[in-house]
Amino acid sequence: MPRMKNINKLDLLFGVYIFCVIVSELMGAKVFNIVHLGSYQLRASVAIFLIPVVYSINDVICEVHGKEKMRWYIKISLIIITLLILAAALFTRLPAATRFLPTEAAYDTIFSMSVRMSIASLVAFAVADFLDLYIFAKLKAKLHRYGLWFRNNASNFLSEWIDSIVFMFLAFYSLQQGFGSNVSFLFSLIFPYRALKCLMSVIGTPLVYAWVKRLRKKSD
Repeated sequence: MPRMKNINKLDLLFGVYIFCVIVSELMGAKVFNIVHLGSYQLRASVAIFLIPVVYSINDVICEVHGKEKMRWYIKISLIIITLLILAAALFTRLPAATRFLPTEAAYDTIFSMSVRMSIASLVAFAVADFLDLYIFAKLKAKLHRYGLWFRNNASNFLSEWIDSIVFMFLAFYSLQQGFGSNVSFLFSLIFPYRALKCLMSVIGTPLVYAWVKRLRKKSD
């Protein structure tokens, strides 16, 4: 087993990136309550803890290795999400062995939800991640190495807003509920979800600086 100090820092960062993407796909269907504000309930998907990390890694790799490197990583992630969707669609349709029949319904329910979540995430991820990369690269072209904190958070805020809207509507819109009920529920997710992601992006800014410093040192 290789020692941690011998692991390439860029490979490690990309590994964390893929981890966040996969866990968001598999476990992001769970929504938890945050706080009651009178009669208004604030909620968020558990993916809230991982998505800001994805966008921050976008910016770190783009900052040090350029947008083409990050564009390639995004394409790899989209392939992985697509394969995950196909695998879940296939595995939930295979007949279970007798020993596993008691858990078959739960397995199919969970991973059937993951198919929808993954499709929603695939679309939102493709749109928002490329948007984040585009905005960050444009700001970097104008500001060069200055204002990393601004470039990181500006690109994250805008892309996370688009990500939240696209993902929430595709993942959680219910055909069994009326339009008004859906809009009320979805925006109770979107606004706190976006606010929390923006807050976590700000909190994570020192880590962005730390990783940029590490990767630049390694690159040099």
